[in-house]
Amino acid sequence: MRKLKFFLIGLIPGLMLVFFILNKKGASCSGYLPNSRVIAETLSKKIEYTPAFSEQMNLNKIDEKFLKDSIITNGYVDFERSQAQKKRCPEYILSYPKKNPKYEIGFEKCKEDATFKTLKKLR
Repeated sequence: MRKLKFFLIGLIPGLMLVFFILNKKGASCSGYLPNSRVIAETLSKKIEYTPAFSEQMNLNKIDEKFLKDSIITNGYVDFERSQAQKKRCPEYILSYPKKNPKYEIGFEKCKEDATFKTLKKLR
């Protein structure tokens, strides 16, 4: 029991110290999951749209800001239907939102740019 008290006396302040230091630096573990990594890499690249994708954006009244800030940022990459292991430019299917998806986007992510190919309104 005495060892447990000494352990907790050191552990609790240590956790609080680490938490506050990492919180100030903006560190988080959420960027290490595959979904987050694909989205972050996609948003960091030059984004291009195919004519068919641009036409669907106009038909569904989706502007570029909504696409980047909501659909891509909060979307869910369906790795089962995507071709993530493709060598040159992996292709991904992104659904937004995760539960009861309303939009589905098909895009490829190359070294320098990301090309958005298809946009489907599901409901």
